[in-house]
Amino acid sequence: MKISVVGGGPGGLYFALLTKKACPDYDIEVIEQNREGDTFGFGVVFSDETLDEFFAADPESYDLIRGHFAYWEDIVVSHRGDRTVIGGNGFAGCSRFKLLDILTRRCREVGVKLSFGRRLDPARLQEDLPGRDLIVVADGIGSAIREANAEAFGRTVENRKNRFTWMGSTKPLDAFTFFFKETPEGHFCAHTYEYEAGRSTWVIECTPETFAACGFADMSEDESARFLEGVFADELDGHGLVTNRSIWRQFPRVSCKNWSVGNMVLLGDAKASAHWSIGSGTKLAMECAIGLSDAVVAARGDVTAALAGYEAARRTPVEIIQHAADVSLRWFEQMARHMAKPRFEFAFALMSRSKSITWDNVGLRDFSFLKAVEQEYYAGLPDYARPADGKAPTPMFTPLKLRDLTLTNRVVVAPMAQYSADRGVPTDWHKVHLGARGIGGAGLLFTEMTCPSPDGRITDYCPGLWNDAQEQAWRDIVDFVHENGATRVCLQVGHAGRKGSTKHPKHGSDLPKDEGNWPLVSASAIPFRDGVNAVPAELDRDGMDRIRDEFVDMTIRADRAGFDMIELHCAHGYLLASFLSPLTNSRTDAYGGSAENRVRYPVEVFEAMRAVWPAHKPMSVRLSAWDWAPGGVGWHDLEVYALAFKAAGVDLLDVSTGQTVPHQTPVYGRMYQVPFADYVRHVSGLPVMTVGAITEPAQVNTILAAGRADLVALARLHLNDPAFTRRAAAHYGVADPHWPIQYKTGEGQQLREAEKDNEKALETARKLRPSRRHYKRAAG
Repeated sequence: MKISVVGGGPGGLYFALLTKKACPDYDIEVIEQNREGDTFGFGVVFSDETLDEFFAADPESYDLIRGHFAYWEDIVVSHRGDRTVIGGNGFAGCSRFKLLDILTRRCREVGVKLSFGRRLDPARLQEDLPGRDLIVVADGIGSAIREANAEAFGRTVENRKNRFTWMGSTKPLDAFTFFFKETPEGHFCAHTYEYEAGRSTWVIECTPETFAACGFADMSEDESARFLEGVFADELDGHGLVTNRSIWRQFPRVSCKNWSVGNMVLLGDAKASAHWSIGSGTKLAMECAIGLSDAVVAARGDVTAALAGYEAARRTPVEIIQHAADVSLRWFEQMARHMAKPRFEFAFALMSRSKSITWDNVGLRDFSFLKAVEQEYYAGLPDYARPADGKAPTPMFTPLKLRDLTLTNRVVVAPMAQYSADRGVPTDWHKVHLGARGIGGAGLLFTEMTCPSPDGRITDYCPGLWNDAQEQAWRDIVDFVHENGATRVCLQVGHAGRKGSTKHPKHGSDLPKDEGNWPLVSASAIPFRDGVNAVPAELDRDGMDRIRDEFVDMTIRADRAGFDMIELHCAHGYLLASFLSPLTNSRTDAYGGSAENRVRYPVEVFEAMRAVWPAHKPMSVRLSAWDWAPGGVGWHDLEVYALAFKAAGVDLLDVSTGQTVPHQTPVYGRMYQVPFADYVRHVSGLPVMTVGAITEPAQVNTILAAGRADLVALARLHLNDPAFTRRAAAHYGVADPHWPIQYKTGEGQQLREAEKDNEKALETARKLRPSRRHYKRAAG
């Protein structure tokens, strides 16, 4: 094969080295536009896992590099005068210049042709590189070749809002250190690490407001460096900052639908960029170089097969890292929101920002740090919620009080539609379903959305609460749960609006009934799906009053049925949510237009319900914080809605997202809705509940300890395991006084099994200690 690599960065050089080493007869050249030895930036960082891959791929280059590694296990968080150390993190840093020098030498040793100072015209790439079987495009995040073929590659670029500059210093550092600074102009964070003795990298970022207030746009590199030396004077301790093309930039978030076009294939930042806050740019480039080389070698000259194999092997890992990096960069964009957090909560929130590090993981890395986080969390609780001396139940097993209702823990069984009612009456299925989860140990149990009238249902199989038979059936379920444990029960109430009068989902999602459809209503006459669902009538004043009164009657019945709490469903595109979203509300009266107008009717319904609901019982509201579609609910809207319901007396905001319109494009991932709950909690000062792709107790504790939510709801997990909370209690060694007497003998067995599992996990962690492994290799 004849292969040209355009771009002499770490990814391009490593691919050329590995491929030439495996296939000596291949004609491989690397073309770099800069002169040999020119490089920009200072150091690069690798995790232990990445070092393992380098060792396996090319031990020779690994051996050359390892002697230049600066190793560390600690991460230090410097915030408001406190220096918090978190151990157990295995990293190595080295000079970018040294890395490129070693890879260049290795390429020459195996016979790769190297050409420096040669700039190619992207419009004439094929003419300038005639007869090449494969062209590897590795010319960086601003790739000119990719941009010349942007449409073919399906390229998207989003410039994120924070500004950053990459500088160096002679300041010695003993750990990867985050320096957070609050100045009159705004907020800064310096991401710093030593990459060789007496040399450290300083990536300094600030919010756009800070950038403007400081006037960096009008400063030279040198002037910016001098200004930042003043900001970080204490941290630099007399050392200066060094520039090397240290211009202020916004991070471009690059992604490509297609990684290859014809005989061109993208590598490194040219195909996908991962924010440097998780140290993954060079890591991704070199790991993908391994993947592309493996695919090329395995394909034995079949370019089509090689490119397909490369993308199949690497796309998912790249997208996972890119998503984690996206979440991480948003945390820094919102650093001002976190600054006021207490010392250990702040550090824990920083460590867990990308959602890949959880409560249990931190405990394995640095148990003493986790204990400090835990004790600070307990100290911040009201007196009623603080554990007794010597007890450490973890955050998820601390109580929460809403008005006069005290929940024994922070775990919630989320509302889950069962489509099993008979003419609106809950059936034996509901009693078994809710009863099993009601004795599973959760603090709070939600019913599925229950409707105030027959024409407020999604399907004929949805439960309601508008007659005596329904009220009695609900009473029986609530009584069973109350009699057999400490779990409290919340009735979620809602009107389907334009998403109503549909078949059972087993016949297809959101499909109208074949016959017997009832008239639909919504904020505006916009169908859920054009040509499929009926056009709803725009709700007039009489209709608004009628439905409000139906909710009021339902609320009175809910109290008689014994419910501890009630939630008004204003999410997922149902009737009240249709008023909130600009995508479903085109009204021109007092209930349309601004966010303040759009929230008016849902608040009217809430206030009418609150007036008849007992004062000692709490009420919550579920919101769709994001529509996942252009023109939908935005951050300002969400703040307006949260404050409006706060003024109306809501006790808890249940923050979900989406399901407003069928053309939504959610960005899924573990705990993917938590940032929205975090935002609502910050702007409203209210307790919030989060939900969505939360799958293990460690994630529950992570969310709570980082100050992102007050309750954590889990849905699908409870379908599989009604006793999730009891298992979690055993995992953390927490005795539960509310086990049903019939099951009490199982508690000890569960605790013993959990203790064995925990011992195995600790032993595994002791064996790994990855950074020590690489340190021993380097020390010889």
